[in-house]
Amino acid sequence: MHATEFARKTDAPKPTGIVILHGGELHLRNSMVNTLCQRLFGSAASESIGLTKFPGKSTDFKTVRDELLMVSMFSSEKIVVVEQADDFVTQFRPQLENYAESPSKRSLLVLDLKTWRKNTKLAKRLDSSGLVIECSELTGAALIKWLVDEGKAVHGKTLARDAAQLMAELVGNSMGHLTQELDKLAAYVGDRERISQEDVRTLVGGWKTETTWTMINAVRDGQPGLAINCLNKLLYAGEAPQKILGGMNFVFRKIAMAVETSRQGRQLKDALKEAGVFYKEIPMVEQYLRRIGRPRAERILEFLAETDYGLKGGSRLPENLQMEQLILRLSGAVR
Repeated sequence: MHATEFARKTDAPKPTGIVILHGGELHLRNSMVNTLCQRLFGSAASESIGLTKFPGKSTDFKTVRDELLMVSMFSSEKIVVVEQADDFVTQFRPQLENYAESPSKRSLLVLDLKTWRKNTKLAKRLDSSGLVIECSELTGAALIKWLVDEGKAVHGKTLARDAAQLMAELVGNSMGHLTQELDKLAAYVGDRERISQEDVRTLVGGWKTETTWTMINAVRDGQPGLAINCLNKLLYAGEAPQKILGGMNFVFRKIAMAVETSRQGRQLKDALKEAGVFYKEIPMVEQYLRRIGRPRAERILEFLAETDYGLKGGSRLPENLQMEQLILRLSGAVR
């Protein structure tokens, strides 16, 4: 099962034997160790006397086994974690297979891995007697749901869905970084129960975020020169073009959705509100759409998709020129 699913199963029986944590999301692997400590000891990993960690690259199986079998004076149960255990598992696979047949009843062995081969003898044994937790990166709707759930479960805050989407656009898919930003946002809003999109825009990302919003607003307000100047500042500072495009996608996809809805007979103002355009910006967006005209407005998604394709290798133009071309197209400066 995925780590996020395991974390939600608070009434699940305590795991025994061997637990595999595998996947590229280090934050999830670390948080699962903390969750396991909570389930077994009732305390966080940093406060758990029964937790022992070994570096997988420099530890042999005998050392780990002896620790698993040793009776502790301070805790009736133990968790032994082998960190970065990919090489450890490869080197000591036969010993682990034997241990999996008759593991310690008072100790839990946790193997922290980047990759896990499901077709091995060890994997097949753990299908019936162990626990395998996937700690892979979340994307799309699953990432947004996780963010919203974390806001409620960890901080008691309602994170608006559009605010969660904006966080993902600005920060990326790193769950560790997103957790840090969520912590800051919860502290920032104080006693308020809701974290809004405006809170995210104010707090997340520092000057780069502010520059990105200035660029987007300049495109909307017919100031392509200012927008390109902001773009160059971001690129010079090392911001990835794909990340900058993510911020533009977040704004202009909503506008494009509203254009399509209004084409079907809905009032533009209502369509913009329904698409999730920030209410304070609806008058400016209406002016923008009147300025560029419906034919160009109906091509917004096309412009965004072409740039996305180009940045992924579909264009021979330098990335900065592709982004400049997008700015000029969206602002109405060129066809």
